[in-house]
Amino acid sequence: MWWSSLWALFASEAAQAAPSSYMPPAGTAIASQIDSIYGFLLVTSLISFIILVGGMIFFVFKYKRLSENQKTAYITHNHTAEFLWSFIPFCLFMFVFAWGWYVYHQMRAFPEDALEVHVVGKKWAWRFLYKNGKEVTAGVGADGKLEDATMVVPVNRAVKLIMSSEKVNPAGTDPTDRPVLHSFYVPAFRIKQDVVPGRYTALWFQPQSEGEYWVQCAEYCGTNHWSMRAKVKVVSNEQFEQWLTSEGAIGGSLADQGRTLYGTKACIGCHSLDGSRGAGPSFKGLFGKMENTDKGAVKVDENYLRESILEPNAKVVASFPAGVMPTMAGQLNDDEIKALIEFIKTVK
Repeated sequence: MWWSSLWALFASEAAQAAPSSYMPPAGTAIASQIDSIYGFLLVTSLISFIILVGGMIFFVFKYKRLSENQKTAYITHNHTAEFLWSFIPFCLFMFVFAWGWYVYHQMRAFPEDALEVHVVGKKWAWRFLYKNGKEVTAGVGADGKLEDATMVVPVNRAVKLIMSSEKVNPAGTDPTDRPVLHSFYVPAFRIKQDVVPGRYTALWFQPQSEGEYWVQCAEYCGTNHWSMRAKVKVVSNEQFEQWLTSEGAIGGSLADQGRTLYGTKACIGCHSLDGSRGAGPSFKGLFGKMENTDKGAVKVDENYLRESILEPNAKVVASFPAGVMPTMAGQLNDDEIKALIEFIKTVK
């Protein structure tokens, strides 16, 4: 019967938090909250369905016409009933909205002490770059099989992902080799964020149990979209520190690489590190502050700094003339821009 099929469907949906279902067990506290919202919506939708459809069926039989000459009785308005069937759903909708906003606010409020990891998507793989210069990419294991890139993070510690999209060959000039849109999705953490060419996007999570969790690209990005897999491996803090300081860091930390670029790319000529005024704003205490520009007040974050490096006249800081700084587009690749930004973050 149709109701047995409906109940079977509901049972399978309600069991989504179980390990045997299509959604993996929640790997973060926020993931558990999202599951709770989903479960609440599922149950209230079922109750609403039963009340609406069940009531309709009940009234069809209770008030069906008994003869062809029977006329419908005159029915007056019931203001109480009309108010309740509007007010109760309104309260439910507002409750779900407030609950969803509360969880979403937690997802977008980035902890200041979070471990930062750069996530780079390209056709068709992920790579992860840590502040000490360690880089993780997909590769061939000892058994000769292709191994997915694995982001290693410590358990019970907030991790902030700074994400960007790049070309397959950053140094190449092939016009068809351009960054494309990706979407970083970790089903167990219930988090997903688009990785957009030409800008940085961010995401954060705090894993609550050790283990390995799959990463997928949730945005069709081209021919081999299916192969854009990776893993998040959650380990103890001791194991993470040992892994982070093991082999893999190339060329020193990102901040050290940025300091070198600060000197070799002539940034030192216009931007001081001690707060003194030069041809351009000082880097001291720059990151995170509100800067007055010709386009209004702007918070100095990764995207603002990237734009200022590549398009210095897009937002000119108040009291500084426009057209002084040349564009660094073509002179710095994406990784060098990341390194320079990480250096600016350290100048307090």
